[in-house]
Amino acid sequence: MPWLPLMKTFLILALCYINFFTQANHSIIPEPFSYEAVEGVLISQGFKFKDNSKLKKVEFVKTIFNEYLESINISSEGKTTIELNYTNSIKNKEEYTLEVNSKGISIGASNFGGFHNALQTLKQMLPVSITNRSIEIPFCKIIDQPRFEWRGLMLDVSRHFFTVEEVKDYIDKMSEFKFNKFHWHLTDDEGWRVEIKSLPKLTEIGAWRGERNGRFGEDRPSPTPNEPKTYGGFYTQEEIKDVIDYAEKRNITIIPEIDIPGHSMALLAAYPELSTKKEITQVSVGHKFAEWFDDGSFKIYTENMLNPANEKVYQTLDKIYSEIAKLFPGEYIHMGGDECYKGYWEESNEVKNFMKKNKMENMHDLQAYFIDRVQKIIESKGKKMIGWDEITEGHLNQDAAVMSWQGMKGGIKAAKLGHKVVMSPTTYAYLDYIQGDKSVENSIYASLSLEKSYKFEPVPDSVNPKFIMGGQGNLWTEVIPTLSFAYYMTYPRALSISETLWSPKEKKNWENFANKTLVHFNRFDEQKINISKAVLDPIITVYKSGEKIMCKLENNIPGTLIYYSIDNTYPVQFGKKYTGPFTIPNGDLSLRTQTFLNNKAVGRTLQVHREELLKRI
Repeated sequence: MPWLPLMKTFLILALCYINFFTQANHSIIPEPFSYEAVEGVLISQGFKFKDNSKLKKVEFVKTIFNEYLESINISSEGKTTIELNYTNSIKNKEEYTLEVNSKGISIGASNFGGFHNALQTLKQMLPVSITNRSIEIPFCKIIDQPRFEWRGLMLDVSRHFFTVEEVKDYIDKMSEFKFNKFHWHLTDDEGWRVEIKSLPKLTEIGAWRGERNGRFGEDRPSPTPNEPKTYGGFYTQEEIKDVIDYAEKRNITIIPEIDIPGHSMALLAAYPELSTKKEITQVSVGHKFAEWFDDGSFKIYTENMLNPANEKVYQTLDKIYSEIAKLFPGEYIHMGGDECYKGYWEESNEVKNFMKKNKMENMHDLQAYFIDRVQKIIESKGKKMIGWDEITEGHLNQDAAVMSWQGMKGGIKAAKLGHKVVMSPTTYAYLDYIQGDKSVENSIYASLSLEKSYKFEPVPDSVNPKFIMGGQGNLWTEVIPTLSFAYYMTYPRALSISETLWSPKEKKNWENFANKTLVHFNRFDEQKINISKAVLDPIITVYKSGEKIMCKLENNIPGTLIYYSIDNTYPVQFGKKYTGPFTIPNGDLSLRTQTFLNNKAVGRTLQVHREELLKRI
């Protein structure tokens, strides 16, 4: 494979204020289906479009691309031609070809999505910013198409509210990496975020809660009826339409989620008569109202589930889904269906009588009944239902799709029943999990490194691939109060998910991806977007070997060295070079460790006291 010296222009890294060079054929994420390097370089002062696409919608991608050029000080009225050619031999609506040669740049596609994706690739071939100098793009030929039709990210706006502009910003960035589905988690216990005109209390009451700061959980005081409800917000239907239009222009379909029958505390705060106890309750403020047990079961102390025996529940849901279906043009509506605690149903005489009347033997039958009713409501609006893997308890219509979050098993079950499946397992796709050492991360109940997320494979060996629509990364926001931190948690793991869902399985290569990610660190830095570089930190593993307590350090970025001290000395670079596992001695001491690349520090200094190290055995 030829190396192109001028590619170094694109590979200057600014990590921890240090520049260094990494050789690569290209830095495009996700990896194209086919990339052929050709000898030569295109030198340009700016670009202009020659549009032979015959597609009106392509005006959107041209406008957005020209705005991007202007933002990085590249002329959109230059001499180098970007030629857009309609190519009827291309059948996949997101496929494209891209060629860079001495004549300019030529793009072929048969659909708006293909032209959009081609220009996202071209963006990554440009410098992040330019001042009074030429642009150099290596000659190449690219043929590219997605592996999966569903390439998604989910943003939870209930636990923390994000403004319209923030949501647009999040959508804009995900579109650059060829994601095409935005799952909008609009309702939960902590807030109802979408205007339903026929049910005004949903936003008058359900969208607002008492102000709290700090972590969710038992240290947060429970809500009180008379406290000011000042935190929250919602999207008007006009704002929703605006966001939908914004996303469509970036080749993204929005999937709205109305999470029921559990996770409904905000709905019940507005309409308490829809619960079994019919008691007035408050929107959750992030306080502890549930207990989780080691066997995976849980108990809810404040009722947060709809009453499946109450016909008014279905009348209310019909109103909600009617307005949601009119707002969102996409094929699917997400009904949630996860983590429904059935204890209040079991205690309710109304529910018991309903089950007896309808010859239901257990709670499984009752939940199946509820899911069946909701599916019929959604389908009556001309939409298909998708839900978390718990909905497989119901007697699903074949058109219903399943989003598998509890590992892969729910998706495997659904696929074997003939349902379309989106894989979004906690083990590989939960972006709220910490991504580095817990000594420097905002701790939550689990961890997911970039390396592990890159191992995500959406098609299990036992499943017919035709039933797997694709996959999705999910960002729950209990510990994510700002857009800046949302980006920190989303990227770079979303880059790995993008490559998994777009690129051919056989093209995935960790070392190649890691080197490309280093290049993108620089791009995010230049754009002043806060993302995690935890992948550069050492990975600390503590274990016992006989009576000795041993420590292993590792880092999976090619070329890194690790230095450490275990005797309370610092800085780390004057400690020991790590060559293999070492014994943790007795005493009041801390491990300090850091990674280096080309003799420059790149990862954070980790400091972990011996007492904490022992807890990690």
